[in-house]
Amino acid sequence: MDIEQARFNMVEQQIRPWDVLDQDVLDLLRQVRREDFVSEQYRELAFSDMEIPLGHGEAMLSPKLEARILQEVGVKATDQVLEVGTGSGYMTALLARMAHRGLVHSVEIIPEFSSRAMAILREHGITNITLEVGDAARGWKQGGPYDVIVLTGSVPVLPEAFQADLKVGGRLFAVVGESPVMEAQLITCVAKGVYRTTNLFETSVPPLKNAMQPQRFVF
Repeated sequence: MDIEQARFNMVEQQIRPWDVLDQDVLDLLRQVRREDFVSEQYRELAFSDMEIPLGHGEAMLSPKLEARILQEVGVKATDQVLEVGTGSGYMTALLARMAHRGLVHSVEIIPEFSSRAMAILREHGITNITLEVGDAARGWKQGGPYDVIVLTGSVPVLPEAFQADLKVGGRLFAVVGESPVMEAQLITCVAKGVYRTTNLFETSVPPLKNAMQPQRFVF
């Protein structure tokens, strides 16, 4: 497989047509080697428009969704970032490169994922990160408040703790709802205790483990 041609095709045929036009994001996707974050057995699928299995019933987000998240949250160089769900570490790498004078706190509930991601991130020379093992599905105050929060799995209900941990001007990306209909949302803290929610697009991604569930009526 011609790796560089596959990478070019990913950007030009999947990502750009999905309204990802931010040149900084597109350049970054060409620079950070996605294939390094994929297990050997799936390496040839690294640039495919699909969710690549990671084990433990988890999967990487599709490339176009990763790119769209980056564009929507608009990470700045000095931002303090929280990523809930380290997974492969690829999104962690992208966030850290964008917040190169800030810090990315990434929390993962599966220890194996966190240790593997740390090894790969070190190989890539990415040091402005803090990887922690824990359950952040309902919030993570350590390191907050944050300029950017990204949830890499869906939540049936968005816990208020995430909004409360945003700085004024901070942005939160979350996929909210239950399969088959989920809404990708961008929540912006426009003033202390005041938030604006923008519905971006419909999608469906696996839920975060231990995500908050809606109250259900029992008859």
